[in-house]
Amino acid sequence: MKVGKLPENVLKRAVLKKTNNVREEVLIGASVGEDCAALKLKEDEALVMSTDPITGTAKDIGKLAVYITVNDIACSGAEPFGIMLTILLPDKSLEDELREIMSDVYDVCHELDIQVIGGHTEVTRVVNQPLISVTGVGKVKEGKLLRTGQIKPGMDIVMTKAIGLEGTSIIAKERYDELVSHFNKEMIDKAVSFDKEILIVDEAKAVRDLASSMHDVTEGGMFGALWEIAEASDVGLDIFLKKINVRQETIEICEYFKINPYKLISSGSLLIAAEDGTEIVNVLSKQGIDATIIGKATDSNDRRLINNDEIRFLETPQKDELYQVIGGRD
Repeated sequence: MKVGKLPENVLKRAVLKKTNNVREEVLIGASVGEDCAALKLKEDEALVMSTDPITGTAKDIGKLAVYITVNDIACSGAEPFGIMLTILLPDKSLEDELREIMSDVYDVCHELDIQVIGGHTEVTRVVNQPLISVTGVGKVKEGKLLRTGQIKPGMDIVMTKAIGLEGTSIIAKERYDELVSHFNKEMIDKAVSFDKEILIVDEAKAVRDLASSMHDVTEGGMFGALWEIAEASDVGLDIFLKKINVRQETIEICEYFKINPYKLISSGSLLIAAEDGTEIVNVLSKQGIDATIIGKATDSNDRRLINNDEIRFLETPQKDELYQVIGGRD
């Protein structure tokens, strides 16, 4: 394809042709010549929006971009119902590459009953790999809107699944040949498959009425996410390091590349703050979702990591460990 805004015929057949999941909330949707999307809401409903790019990998970016954006929407207690996406492709990209990205996008949107309501697609010399940025929109009753900064001292901190799922999967895909020459192929294939667990919409929906705050564990990993919820809520934390679930595949791959799994991008894991963490764990367990109470919020300024008799303190998040292995920014 040539550099510049896509020709209308390519836009229609590669991007707009599969437009589906028409929602009543969408007054103006994705269409040639429309630069804005218009949405209607009821008086007592709030519109929730979030945006995220994928630049840390070029593999499966259509799926990843939608997942991480709707995860953010779900953490606010809202129902995601639409996305807008910008796709920038490098010079000499093939139309089949765009079709593959859009096929992934539409597959996820169909799975989640989300409509693509607009966007922009362009071939440009300023990128050297496909770049996609997604803006998601959702709706929630105003009284049910959750904020990260609603955590109070004494609340339990619960995590779901395991840390490093997204980062482990990305590294396993990007460095697959190297890893299978060093590790058992079955183990690396399992690590690749962790991307099937990145979506947290179901667990967020299951506990949103019981939670005071929810936050997905993304760039910066678990340590970064814990810092963010403490900063947003102006609370301290006592976190028990051994309670944080890390899968063996993540441990092995992180040890191989000499990176810290607690600082590795971890979409798929959800942090939940609640008065009764045990209730949260029980609700999620009935849905087959692993969940563990990993600590409590405190009225101190200290964000403590407790490992038996050893106590460390959380630090301001730094560059994600993924970029020690793979360049870019997610």
